[in-house]
Amino acid sequence: MRIEICAVGRLRAGPEKTLLDDYLSRTNAAGRSLGFSSLSLVEVEEKRRLEGENLKNAEATLLKAAVPRGALLVALDERGRTEGSEAFAARIGRWRDEGVSDLAFIIGGADGLSPGLRNEARHLIAFGPMTWPHMLVRVMLAEQLYRAVSILAGHPYHRA
Repeated sequence: MRIEICAVGRLRAGPEKTLLDDYLSRTNAAGRSLGFSSLSLVEVEEKRRLEGENLKNAEATLLKAAVPRGALLVALDERGRTEGSEAFAARIGRWRDEGVSDLAFIIGGADGLSPGLRNEARHLIAFGPMTWPHMLVRVMLAEQLYRAVSILAGHPYHRA
């Protein structure tokens, strides 16, 4: 299974980028033996000159183009479901075992996702009721994906 994080905006050099790159690398190394061939980040440009629904729709078009054809789509959205790390890992493991070859997580820009794109997602997840910066969310997601791989591998990184 290939996993892509598709996100609006470019993460600049700094501690968040360093942390993201670390989790991508760790997940790729740990996941291969479990049937996860790659975890990658695809960033699309922010449409700063637009506003409201026009902004969300333009970003949705770019995100959809970044998602591999036929991928199972998961949207990070404040309306999504909150679940623990073990449940998240089990869900990803189940999709892998069901033969899902591409899994794409989408993260909208600062104004969120368009309703149309959100409705296309098979699953919605949220990192709790708080609002998080969209640039930080990609780091949090990468960590949870590494944690999920660690849980599936029985590695002691996750200490429940």
